[in-house]
Amino acid sequence: MNICKTPAEISQLCDNWHKQNLTIGLVPTMGYLHDGHLSLMDIAKSKTDKVVVSIFVNPTQFGPNEDLDKYPRDFERDERLCRERGVDAVFYPTPADMYAPDFSTWVTETSLSQALCGLSRPIHFRGVCTVCLKLFNLARADVAVFGKKDAQQALIIKRMVRDLNVPIDIIMAPLIREPDGLARSSRNKYLSEDEHNRALSISRGIFAAEKAWKNGEKSAAKLTAILRKSIEDAGGQVDYVELVSQSAIRPIETVDQPALLACAAFFGKTRLIDNVFLE
Repeated sequence: MNICKTPAEISQLCDNWHKQNLTIGLVPTMGYLHDGHLSLMDIAKSKTDKVVVSIFVNPTQFGPNEDLDKYPRDFERDERLCRERGVDAVFYPTPADMYAPDFSTWVTETSLSQALCGLSRPIHFRGVCTVCLKLFNLARADVAVFGKKDAQQALIIKRMVRDLNVPIDIIMAPLIREPDGLARSSRNKYLSEDEHNRALSISRGIFAAEKAWKNGEKSAAKLTAILRKSIEDAGGQVDYVELVSQSAIRPIETVDQPALLACAAFFGKTRLIDNVFLE
């Protein structure tokens, strides 16, 4: 397995693979890998000849007073997991490698990013789009795999790729949960045992709302109320609970089109997100 620490190294490696007519799959991550990330690697491996995993805690997608400094990091563990999974290259740059001191060019999506997480994290998706486009350019990847846990992010990246004619296929992979139902996230490490147990109210609410929808409930107000009540009854602080269209990420009153039920909530100081696609 190759470990590339600079943009020049990963670019040269991927260029050599392309010269051999090998296809490349990219899995962008911020590290502290879990089963959700590993599932993305498996999908990339099944679709392409070579798999690149980027491990980069991207500072430009963190706002003031967010958890950039304490975001969990363990490169030795991540490297071992990638090697065991059959990954061909890990790209592990520093912020200085990715952003010049006078960096001033940004990729901003102005529609899908204006709801859900975009409201409480206003610069987040600008940072995500910018770093993803940089990674796409460096790897010249044929495929990139994103998890549905970060549903809004994945839909925004698909829109960016479409709008900017980036020659890459974006695959949205299934959301992976812990055995007790909590959506897999590197931030789950922050939770105390009590907070973890109470945070299970998120997935319980998601499952209950999904069941109601499958049983014929189409009212967005009723479906979101099920999820909100589950979280609040467990002492969670709701950031948002919304039912939106998949195409525009805008609130809808009735589930009469492909929709996304999404939420963000705090348990203690930890902000967790979860969702279910209704389609």
